[in-house]
Amino acid sequence: MTGSIDKARVLGSPHLGTYAVATDEVALVPRGAEEDFRRKVREVLSVSDIVETTVAGTSLIGIFVVAQGKTVIVPDIVREEEVDGLRGAGLRVEVLETSSFNALGNVVLHNSRFAVVHPELNRDLASRVAALLNVRGFASKTVGGIPTVGSAAVVTDRGGLVHPSAPDEDVKAFSELFGVEFDVGTVNFGIGFVRSGLVTNNYGTLVGELTTGPEIIRIARALRVGD
Repeated sequence: MTGSIDKARVLGSPHLGTYAVATDEVALVPRGAEEDFRRKVREVLSVSDIVETTVAGTSLIGIFVVAQGKTVIVPDIVREEEVDGLRGAGLRVEVLETSSFNALGNVVLHNSRFAVVHPELNRDLASRVAALLNVRGFASKTVGGIPTVGSAAVVTDRGGLVHPSAPDEDVKAFSELFGVEFDVGTVNFGIGFVRSGLVTNNYGTLVGELTTGPEIIRIARALRVGD
């Protein structure tokens, strides 16, 4: 069995993916995150390190950060002391000049194989992100007509979950691009922007505390949690 799935909240909020990011090796969480949340991150996601941080003085780590392994990509609105803190924790930090696309976490969707980016993201910037993530390629696409693919979907090396407005052809296309099966679903009692309500990696998944039983079953099946 690989990992598990559990409910959680962070800073009193069920919107876990807004505030936290996890790879298979490390989780970035906001300063002041509850110990119960930190415990669940360790146990469910099986990460070796938890790093408390801010980005641009905010707790919205999931919106601004893209990460793979111990590589962390941040927009140029990040503060110098925040970069120093991340590097001091042993992370490779890359600061990108992002112009109007500061919310990197919302505009980039990736696993270890491939990346899909907001269709208006500068191609040179998208290519740089793909190189830093060490994926084999990238595509500029929407999902269900939504350009912020990083907010409307989540994907690991085991499975993927997308906004329920995504048509079958989008689900099929994403499955082919990322090399894993996708399904549609919601989190936190009907929210289609699934990234906002969960944090996941190849070992497990944490979902917002408002997520219903049927939603959890669908999320676990899509991300192959427990297989």
